[in-house]
Amino acid sequence: MYTTETKKLALIRIWQILREHSDCYHLLTQEDISNYLESLYGITIERKAIARNISLLKEAGIDIETTRKGAYLAARDFEDTELQMIIDSILFSRYITTSQSKDLIDRISKLSSKYFQDNVEKTIKSINEVEKTDNNKLFYNMGIIDRAISEKKQIKYEYNKYGVDKKLHKTSEQTMTPILTVLHNQRYFLIGYSEKHKDLSFHRLDHMTNVKELNSKSTSLKKIKGIEKGIDYRELTTTKPYMFSDKAIEIEFLANSKIVDQIIDWFGKDVEFKKYMGSEDIIHVTLKSSQLAMKVWALQFLDVVEILKPVELREEIKTIIEEARKKYNK
Repeated sequence: MYTTETKKLALIRIWQILREHSDCYHLLTQEDISNYLESLYGITIERKAIARNISLLKEAGIDIETTRKGAYLAARDFEDTELQMIIDSILFSRYITTSQSKDLIDRISKLSSKYFQDNVEKTIKSINEVEKTDNNKLFYNMGIIDRAISEKKQIKYEYNKYGVDKKLHKTSEQTMTPILTVLHNQRYFLIGYSEKHKDLSFHRLDHMTNVKELNSKSTSLKKIKGIEKGIDYRELTTTKPYMFSDKAIEIEFLANSKIVDQIIDWFGKDVEFKKYMGSEDIIHVTLKSSQLAMKVWALQFLDVVEILKPVELREEIKTIIEEARKKYNK
């Protein structure tokens, strides 16, 4: 029970009641609104005053539908389906910790009615079943990185990898000019210019700890070979499906036509397909990709992909296959 409030607050409270307790499936009568006003805020007003306040809210641009059965808030900043998409993306994002996910989902659900919130509670209960990062400073680190980008400063951080104990362990210290953070394959990456290696690097944000902004000025993009005019995000994600830092090169391979869908999923539509020697089942594919990424991808689709060019990549995969055959023949 709230402390009794002045009737002057009735207007805003009625709007809050409609926002919290109504939707197109749950209409509120004047009696319902009156009961909520009294039980939640200690406000008692006549039903005619409720009708007047609803009219005032509508005049102010609040989209309220009124029928003989009652009234409800007809429009919100987000539709329930849009909120559900956002919530699902948070739920299944490995880069957000369990506690942060619960907090975000709880706050986002409050943008809709309590009936939507009730359904979301079931989602929150299943969150412990989803694999999540252990790095609880992800958003804090993102804030430091964003500030460093806007202030054109370098950053320093420790980069970590998981050990057999399933915990992150420091593997290196990095000094970087931060350029951009991108979400790729359900993971956040920092794209930066390594001051040590004088080249672009791609590091996962959930593997970064002790991120600090330095006083030293960042390296100008105009001085970085290949991105003098900025980064083409579309090209970046299609030529570097695993975010390796080597340069994209032209690659040719044969593939079973049944995996065209997967090829486009991984490398986008900037791919050339040709029939191979009149075959309906085999196609000749030409695209640009990181060679390291293509090696991983081709091995993943080993039974339906054959690398043709570059020859050194074909030979490298051939060697891997031979070594694997020896292991499995033991």
